[in-house]
Amino acid sequence: MTLAHRIGTNSLRALQTHATRQIPVLAAASPSLSGTMASASSPPRIAIVGGGPAGLTMGALLHKQRIPFTIFEFRPKPTEADLAIPSGMLDLHAGSGLDAIHESGVYDEFIKMTGECSQEYKVADKSGEPVFVHVGDGGRPEISRNNLYKLLLTKVPEENIRWDHKLVSSSHAAPNSSAAAELDFGNGRKHEFDLVVGADGAWSRVRHLLTDVRPHYTGTQVVTTTIRNITGKYPHLAELVGSGSYTALGNRQAVISQRGPMDSARLYLWLKSQDENYGVTSGLTSSPASAAKQTLLESSEFLGGFGPKVKELVATACDEEALDNPNAGLDIRPLYTLPHGSSWEHRAGITLVGDAAHLMLPNGEGVNQAMLDTMLLARLITQAYGASKDAQGFRDQMETGVREFEAEMFKRAVETGKETDHLLGVMYGSDNAAQEMLAFFQQGGARDGEEK
Repeated sequence: MTLAHRIGTNSLRALQTHATRQIPVLAAASPSLSGTMASASSPPRIAIVGGGPAGLTMGALLHKQRIPFTIFEFRPKPTEADLAIPSGMLDLHAGSGLDAIHESGVYDEFIKMTGECSQEYKVADKSGEPVFVHVGDGGRPEISRNNLYKLLLTKVPEENIRWDHKLVSSSHAAPNSSAAAELDFGNGRKHEFDLVVGADGAWSRVRHLLTDVRPHYTGTQVVTTTIRNITGKYPHLAELVGSGSYTALGNRQAVISQRGPMDSARLYLWLKSQDENYGVTSGLTSSPASAAKQTLLESSEFLGGFGPKVKELVATACDEEALDNPNAGLDIRPLYTLPHGSSWEHRAGITLVGDAAHLMLPNGEGVNQAMLDTMLLARLITQAYGASKDAQGFRDQMETGVREFEAEMFKRAVETGKETDHLLGVMYGSDNAAQEMLAFFQQGGARDGEEK
């Protein structure tokens, strides 16, 4: 998680009053996949496309209210071993992600799954020496992405999720249909729905039903590597990165470490490149991490100007990654964003949440905004379903509320996007970014910090 993840860009105070509104529990309803010609008097058919944090949060919230729905996820069902693998950490915020956790009824279980990464973060210059340490106040607990999946899956019945369902295409329903959209999952698996929620991320296959806007490349590549059992194997590196997050900044690049499961340190290298396909054209994706480290550490374009402490950390991570995944190439990926201010003309029965709606660079708000989106939308669905349990009445009840939800979401996304750009501009906008960050903190950009 980047330093921006740790600071966050929370502009949601106006929504916190909404987060306390109580919703009555409704009578039970069984999920089902209907055929293509259900009548307007049938129960509403609700599809959630995407089984990430946004989709699973919505599923947990709807199931709590006994509302029928189906989540479609392109990946196979994860095993216990899959969910034990080190993954990125997520810090959840009051007013958004934490409120959704509370409303889902899983807060006590959630807290038990935190602690693998503390809320401490260190900002270092390119030599690796910290210039600022923030200890955290406990208000933004960290949970691994895989643990969040595991937690939310306990609140979504197995029969409500269709694994291995990759959306091939989506289309508006035929004029003679009472539905809003048709989803085609291939092999004859076509279904119509009264409400389709696109929670399918950056490359959403639902988005085109509402807008032609697509993500664009940001000029940044991210390399991901992991050191497992860092305390036992490399205690001096464990001391360097600390118990939470560590960010070394310089030359418009960044080396970010984040503690996680299996006593791991997960490293993210933020590298600037105008070549969107740099990983492929450079050959790095076809080389093991251990072979790529020379390019990463010696090139003046990347980390050549960083100090020996940072280089040792990166070199060790590359070697450990190659040992753990000997047949895999370097994990290097381009980062994308949607234009700030992206919106769409409302279309009844179809909407987007999370990255599908407002993709931006990692800033600590992505998962929080997504969970807030789904919490607010789930409330609307609950109210509409409580007022009318037939498809036509449900659609009528949803209409005004979803328009207002989308307008509010667009406004939030613009503000969060601007704040993200400002913070990332400080972090990556100069060759001396660590000192820029220190000045940012001294001007009130963070609390409870300690200069080094």
